[in-house]
Amino acid sequence: MSKEIIFLVEESPEGGYEAQALGHAIFTEADDLEALKGCVRDAVRCHFDEGERPAIIRLHLVREEVLALGG
Repeated sequence: MSKEIIFLVEESPEGGYEAQALGHAIFTEADDLEALKGCVRDAVRCHFDEGERPAIIRLHLVREEVLALGG
């Protein structure tokens, strides 16, 4: 049993958020971060058998920003 699973969370181009598990084929999305947390928990429960589920789910939020370099 793995102790934790890490999800990369990004803002979706269509709005809301997308989460992809690192090292596992788990992907989910939701309109806001609170809803995403529930979706991530459900996805982990569905992906792993009860005795193999990680004890900790870590969300790594990535936010892309573009800055102009003034002249």
